[in-house]
Amino acid sequence: MATLTDLKFVSTLLVFTIFHFESTLQTPSSAAAETYIIHMDISAMPKAFSGHHSWYMSMLSSSSKHIYTYTNSIHGFSAILTSSELESLKNSPGYVSSTRDHPLKVHTTHTPQFLGLSSSSGAWPASNYGEGVIIGLVDTGIWPESESFNDQGMTKVPSRWKGKCMCGNQFNSSSCNNKLIGARFYNKGLIASNPKLKISMNSPRDVSGHGTHTSSIAAGNYVEAASYFGYANGIARGMAPRAHVAMYKAIWTYGVYSSDVIAAIDQALQDGVDILSLSLGMSVKDIFLENDPIAIAIFAAMEKGIFVVASAGNDGPLYWTLINGAPWLLTVGSATTDREFEGTLTLGNQVQISFMSLYPGNSSSRQIPLVYMDGCGSVTELKKVKFNIIVCNADLSTISSQVENAVSAEAVGAVFISNSSISESEFYIRSSFPAAFTGLHDGQTIIDYIHKSSNPTGSLQFQKTVIDTKPAPKLDSYSSRGPFPSCPSILKPDLLAPGSLVLASWSPISPVAKVRPSRLLFSDFNLISGTSMATPHVAGVAALVKAVHADWSPAAIRSALVTTADSLDNTLGSIKDIANCDLPASPLEMGAGLINPNKALNPGLVYDATADDYVNFLCTMNYTTTQIRIITKSSSNCINRSIDLNYPSFIAFFNNVDSNPNEKVVQVFWRTVTNVGDQGRTIYTAKLQGMEGLKVSVEPEKLEFKQKYEKQSYKLALEGPNWLEKVVIFGSLTWVNDDGKYVVRSPIVATSLVPESP
Repeated sequence: MATLTDLKFVSTLLVFTIFHFESTLQTPSSAAAETYIIHMDISAMPKAFSGHHSWYMSMLSSSSKHIYTYTNSIHGFSAILTSSELESLKNSPGYVSSTRDHPLKVHTTHTPQFLGLSSSSGAWPASNYGEGVIIGLVDTGIWPESESFNDQGMTKVPSRWKGKCMCGNQFNSSSCNNKLIGARFYNKGLIASNPKLKISMNSPRDVSGHGTHTSSIAAGNYVEAASYFGYANGIARGMAPRAHVAMYKAIWTYGVYSSDVIAAIDQALQDGVDILSLSLGMSVKDIFLENDPIAIAIFAAMEKGIFVVASAGNDGPLYWTLINGAPWLLTVGSATTDREFEGTLTLGNQVQISFMSLYPGNSSSRQIPLVYMDGCGSVTELKKVKFNIIVCNADLSTISSQVENAVSAEAVGAVFISNSSISESEFYIRSSFPAAFTGLHDGQTIIDYIHKSSNPTGSLQFQKTVIDTKPAPKLDSYSSRGPFPSCPSILKPDLLAPGSLVLASWSPISPVAKVRPSRLLFSDFNLISGTSMATPHVAGVAALVKAVHADWSPAAIRSALVTTADSLDNTLGSIKDIANCDLPASPLEMGAGLINPNKALNPGLVYDATADDYVNFLCTMNYTTTQIRIITKSSSNCINRSIDLNYPSFIAFFNNVDSNPNEKVVQVFWRTVTNVGDQGRTIYTAKLQGMEGLKVSVEPEKLEFKQKYEKQSYKLALEGPNWLEKVVIFGSLTWVNDDGKYVVRSPIVATSLVPESP
């Protein structure tokens, strides 16, 4: 979950994207005319102009060719310009930045494609893009004017909807439409705890950007030419672009209180949302579920048939760091995608070195002298060569101070050579001045060139987006890991979704970047990371499933998402864990794998569960009658207690330190699956992935269904020692039907981790 910063200022400065039409970055002839996109500060428009289009046109010479005027997703224009015309334009009032046009594929802009969504076949057309489904989000509010929430192509508000748009500061009922059908705000708990607090934006309007970002990921409408200063250019759209959005603002820049969150969820239930997305969580000292207000509120949502998805948290990579792990919701971890953002250092000998970058400023193909300064520890010495690109050796202990020194010296540019973990850090790739962060191998290439050349030079260029990188996805290092302390006998997280550097809409009054010296930049779109970003991806996909299967329970939808997730990356290898030296991630870290929308719509079999099943499960966890009443709002005599919750995954603890560690024990799980496939009569055969040191078996090995919606049960057994030598061993049980159309996979974990007990 993203950290929310208190942003107390408003600016009309909007910064716009830049593109390049060539397949690779090349140094153009200085006289050649090329296409540029110019980013303008619209607040600088002189009053003499009736509109921004005429203002832009006045800046162009008769030989320049105007291409587009941008008014919504960006403010600015594109034109074919010579280098001299571009230089002249840079002196115009309101000019922000410019770059050449990039020929990127039109593809959040890319995560739908990465997850396999297509307008020609699969989940999108089958679900009519989530039409008629209502997704509610509890977050920081929403920026209703964002193009992601325009209602072009949307159906009317469903007649069953009981929500409304609350009026407040800079927000009224007209702020809503057929896309954004509800917006409310809650801060009584916040104010009660801070009675002197003055809230400047007391309304559903989003001043931080977080809620606008998450809601546009889930269900944003189509927006042309979206990007982050030229990075990730394409068509932005959510996972369910025809679903409706309802925002419940309960997170404020001043803090968030459980009373406000509960009130928001309570109202969402009354309003009639179908899906509820929570990119937030409560870390409670007491690990009983009845002390987790989100878990309690969500139980009521589940009873009403509302599917709830929540973020696992950003406290990885250690075990037991996961939050939002109640068994009646779906918990999401964060993964990378096959898209990277880069800059290019071109040496004077034409050798090009790529590096990760999100620097939003201008690129330059002009060759500038390179100077090797080794440690870069002295600002005084750096100032002597500030008109050069300085090259520094850095490590974890010195990198921050060296970057600060280079900024203080006003260096034209810099190259910092360090280990790969630094060169890939999102903190450093968001540099405020032209800088490259490279690994040791590329760094040595640069140093060798400087030492061998009599006149070493280089140029730094940015705004490059690379698609189809491999391997992808990978498990993000910050993604919180299971088990969930409050309920360790349920395997969490459930699955992964894209959460790393996701492009989505943003509040235009919340800064997205800073460039030297201290200039803040603003944009209608932003690239940020976190399980907050992964969660609305799943909410959107759940809306697609709900649109096709309106009568499915939350458990059935969860089962469909979990059992069809991809456990392999785009090289057909195991999904790797960045935090564990790229070794295969276990289900305690990634759940079942990466969500697969197309498969989820037709999973073949589902593991269903009712509210009574969860109550019976709580009984086996030794919850008292009072505790169960707190969670479920009803009493239970626990006569039908059962540890075998019908969950689509398995976790077994082999950690009995009080017995002979080599003594064999057997742990048994019972499950029931429902046939929801197209074929009424079909046979499924079990396929087990072996688990080292354990004997795994399933009975029966075949499930024969004679009709649709028929149920069949089976038993899974794990036999092993009282104490496992390895901390985590994992495998899977997959049911495959006779013609191979349906592959229903459940992850299995055996672990010697010791549960934290109350």
